[in-house]
Amino acid sequence: MVAPAEIRTGEKGCAALEVKLVFGESTVTSAFATSPMKLLTPITRGRSVWAYSSSFGGGLVAGDETRLDLKIGTGTRSFLGTQASTKVYRNPARRPCGHTTHAVLEADSLMVFAPDPVQAFANSRYTQCQEFHLAPGAGLAFVDWFSSGRVARGERWEFERFQSRNDVFIAGERVFVDSILLSPEQGLLTSQHCVGRFNCFAVLLLVGVPVQDAAQCLLRQISARPVERRGHLVCSASPIRDGALLRIAGESVEQVGRELHRHLQPLSELLGDDPWARKW
Repeated sequence: MVAPAEIRTGEKGCAALEVKLVFGESTVTSAFATSPMKLLTPITRGRSVWAYSSSFGGGLVAGDETRLDLKIGTGTRSFLGTQASTKVYRNPARRPCGHTTHAVLEADSLMVFAPDPVQAFANSRYTQCQEFHLAPGAGLAFVDWFSSGRVARGERWEFERFQSRNDVFIAGERVFVDSILLSPEQGLLTSQHCVGRFNCFAVLLLVGVPVQDAAQCLLRQISARPVERRGHLVCSASPIRDGALLRIAGESVEQVGRELHRHLQPLSELLGDDPWARKW
C-alpha cells in the first residue's frame, strides 16, 4: 500500500486511509500515518474493512495537533475505531491541542465511525473538528463521546477547555451540525444546570440509506422507553433528514458504552461481524 500524496511531505501527526472496491470486496488500498498518529488495519479486505487509529503514548500532549483523512470508495463498507479512549494529558502551558477528521464517503458506501471516548485530564485543553461528506446513497453511523476525566483519581470535569464540532454533509448540503464548548469560564461545570451528576455524554448519528432500518429501530425503541426519575442513564432520540440522532448522558462510561452497543449491534450484519462484542 502507498501513502497518499498529500501527506507524503512528512507532516507530523497525520494519518490517511483509502478504501476501494476491488473484485467485489472492500479493500484498503492506501494507509499511512506519521508520529504521533498510528493507524492499524487488522482487516484489509472482505465484506468490510476494519481500521483503528491510535497515537504513541496513548493520547495527546501539549502542542499535539493530529489529523485523520478518510476516503471511502463507492460500494464499500468500513469500520473505524480506536484502540482505547483518547487521553488528553495535562497542559499547564496552555498550548493548542486538538484533532481534525475529514471523511469523504462515495455513493452507496457505508462507514461506521465509532471511536472510544475522549478523556480529558485535569488542566488539559482540547479542540476537535470533524467533517463527513456523503455522496447520495452513502451511509454513516457516527459516534462522538467524552468523559469527565480520571474519576477514580478524584478528577471530575477539571479540564480547562473542551470543544468539539461535528458537521455532516450530503451532496454538499449540511444536514447535521453539533457543537459543544465546556470551560470553567462558563461557571461551575458540575452544577445541576450543566453536567450535574453525569460523567459521560455521547452522540450517535445514523444517516443515509444503508442505515435507515437501524435509524427507525432506534427511534421506536427510545420513544417506547419510560423516563426514569433520577435515572443513571438518560437517552433522547429525534429524527433528522435521512436518519436519526441519539443523545446519551450517563453516570459512568460503562453504562453509556453498553447503550451505544445496543444500538450499534444491528450494524454488525452489514459489517459481517460485531466489532464491539469483545470490547464494550
